[in-house]
Amino acid sequence: MTLPGNQSYTSTPRTTTTNAAGINAQVIASHEVEGYKVVNEQGEHLGKIDQFVLDVTNGRVAYAVLSFGGFLGMGDKLFAIPWSALRLDEVNKEFMLIGVDKDTLKNAPGFDKDHWPTFADEQWASNLHSYYRADPYWKDNLPH
Repeated sequence: MTLPGNQSYTSTPRTTTTNAAGINAQVIASHEVEGYKVVNEQGEHLGKIDQFVLDVTNGRVAYAVLSFGGFLGMGDKLFAIPWSALRLDEVNKEFMLIGVDKDTLKNAPGFDKDHWPTFADEQWASNLHSYYRADPYWKDNLPH
């Protein structure tokens, strides 16, 4: 693929930089990690990353959408997982969902591909963050 200015595209580079607050930040394209499997701290396979939900007003990843169950993408149950509840393991190319076992996930509020929640609903978001014992991303003190 050729980009404007005759730059060619081979793959999305991963870059690490230090931001204005002195925090090392790794930048990676979402398509690089979509499809990564998700495990819990016990190593149980919980599903895979389907996509990400962005808070475009605040410039943050709000949720990862986890796909669980089904067969060949049919009948999958989807879950919005607060971004702060996940840890990336680049070596194993997977995410770890902190503090959640399979039964907790099975009983979590989920949705299907045709009936997505209203992510901007603060009550829904607060309940979801409480369920996963995750700090609401909109209340932290991180720089934007």
